[in-house]
Amino acid sequence: MAGSCFHGLRLRMSKSKPLLSSSSKSRLENDTENMERKRFNSTESWSMILDSMDTWEASKEDQEGEQEEWTADLSQLFIGNKFASGAHSRIYRGVYKQRAVAVKMVRMPSQDEEKKDLLEEQFNSEVALLSRLFHFNIVQFIAACKKPPVYCIITEYMSQGNLRMYLNKKEPYSLSMETILRLALDISRGMEYLHSQGVIHRDLKSSNLLLDDDMRVKVADFGTSCLETRCRKSKGNSGTYRWMAPEMIKGKPYTRKVDVYSFGIVLWELTTSLLPFQGMTTVQAAFAVAEKNERPPLPASCDPAVAHLIKHCWSANPSKRPDFSYIVSTLEKYDECLKEGLPMSHHHSGLVTRNVIVERLKGCVSLSSSIPVYA
Repeated sequence: MAGSCFHGLRLRMSKSKPLLSSSSKSRLENDTENMERKRFNSTESWSMILDSMDTWEASKEDQEGEQEEWTADLSQLFIGNKFASGAHSRIYRGVYKQRAVAVKMVRMPSQDEEKKDLLEEQFNSEVALLSRLFHFNIVQFIAACKKPPVYCIITEYMSQGNLRMYLNKKEPYSLSMETILRLALDISRGMEYLHSQGVIHRDLKSSNLLLDDDMRVKVADFGTSCLETRCRKSKGNSGTYRWMAPEMIKGKPYTRKVDVYSFGIVLWELTTSLLPFQGMTTVQAAFAVAEKNERPPLPASCDPAVAHLIKHCWSANPSKRPDFSYIVSTLEKYDECLKEGLPMSHHHSGLVTRNVIVERLKGCVSLSSSIPVYA
């Protein structure tokens, strides 16, 4: 029964009054805030992190409904400290069935029905997608709970935080090529798998790429993701402007190639450790990309082969961007070259565009030759 999801929750809250005065609510909110400041303790209960205290019980209709196979048993879930937050969600470290986990808690607004419907749709989509994805470079889904007011997604805990946090601690241009390729391969392999499943991420960025104990990367946060068959012709600008493809910024139809563009920005981050379009607001960055065709500046120190790949990934023309299977293959060749002590440029000839090939052919043909070369 779906109601069993709340067994431990109801048990712990049985002494609370169903209705609270303003002063009681204020006092409880302060208590909750104070408890959130505590360091992680696996004995802390789920009830400590909830903000709303007025609708604990699941409805009778919900209790009588069928339980989804992914439904979490909240009596087995213990919550620790908050380590990330968004506009409508917060992420906590926790323990679920004696395993370290991350718990994404989604807050459903009680007044704004339109926003509530949108958040519920995103929640349903994220759970539906995550529960069917199984790959080393995709964050592992464990369980979820969807019984108002509790909407949570439980995933494996990634101890080293996200890639943006990692890069923030680094000096600019300080990552070794070996590290850049290792991280880039993890990301591109995860994305290759995601696209093979017909899923477009739509918000690929460094803060949605998580690191485990071994500093391996896993793609995370599928709240705005969608099946390509359903969003191929959709318009809009889901995602984050600094990493967003120009066609999405402009609200034009888009394909899975928007993720390739975003990967190009992430690969630039790996080579520089900098935030893309630093010094610009998000809106200024979006305008620069969509209207002026600007991109973050590539440093002179960037390996020519990597720079070449980055430029192809963030091409203004989506059809000129490579797919992830090609990106993985190319990065693997770069990695082989690096291990063999060979220049990586020897293996990036496959990325050369038709126009470049034509220009090279022109250079090989004598000026007096009558052989025509067409671009």
